[in-house]
Amino acid sequence: MQTVILAGGLGTRLGEETAVRPKPMVEIGGMPILWHIMKIYSAHGINDFVICLGYKGYLIKEYFANYFLHTADVTVDLSKNSMEVHRGRSEPWRVTLVDTGTDTMTGGRLKAVAEHLRKDSPFCFTYGDGVADIDISAQLAFHRSHGHQATITAVAPPGRFGALEFDRDHVCAFQEKPAGDGGLINGGFFILEPSVLDLIEGPETIWERDALETLAKSGELVGFRHDGFWQPMDTLRDKIHLEELWEQGAPWKCW
Repeated sequence: MQTVILAGGLGTRLGEETAVRPKPMVEIGGMPILWHIMKIYSAHGINDFVICLGYKGYLIKEYFANYFLHTADVTVDLSKNSMEVHRGRSEPWRVTLVDTGTDTMTGGRLKAVAEHLRKDSPFCFTYGDGVADIDISAQLAFHRSHGHQATITAVAPPGRFGALEFDRDHVCAFQEKPAGDGGLINGGFFILEPSVLDLIEGPETIWERDALETLAKSGELVGFRHDGFWQPMDTLRDKIHLEELWEQGAPWKCW
């Protein structure tokens, strides 16, 4: 099975971090968040990735081309023009890196990698800036049991502010950042049938506004509810929060 990851956006709300590198290369615990996402899928036996590049995509290409240098100790002998790798760490990944354009919309990026996807099986699709302890295997089973074109992950957004609990006019307790307001949102982890690619017209197609709405109206979109941990990295505040969570054990770490 394959996973397509969107990794071409500008990430303007991360300021200085994305001025020098694409958002999926922003590091959490010393590793790009893209790596964390791939590890989540790999823990469920999915090791074939197609990554949609855009803004500063060459940095993602260089990262994977030099993966051993990033993850191992090396001895470089300049006199012999040789390099010895010590304690190299590899992953069972096959990674296809595709330039999909700097200004291409999310749906357009997916359409641009269609030739690299298998025509006879569903595939996973996600964004390159969010992590979760989602059970991908259970989501795949859910998708197959319903027999529709697309499965979306429904999550409660993380709370931003603490809440007060009242007993009449008395504040009796504080609740630390309760999740959302009861509504569910797009959690960004999809499973799709190849036929959904026919709903994407071209580079200007927005996945969330065009293709998803069409799938919903036609009854071909089902929602897999995820009640566990989920956190996007939209802002510098989110990055700092994820760093803190990593130091505490990383609730999304399933490997």
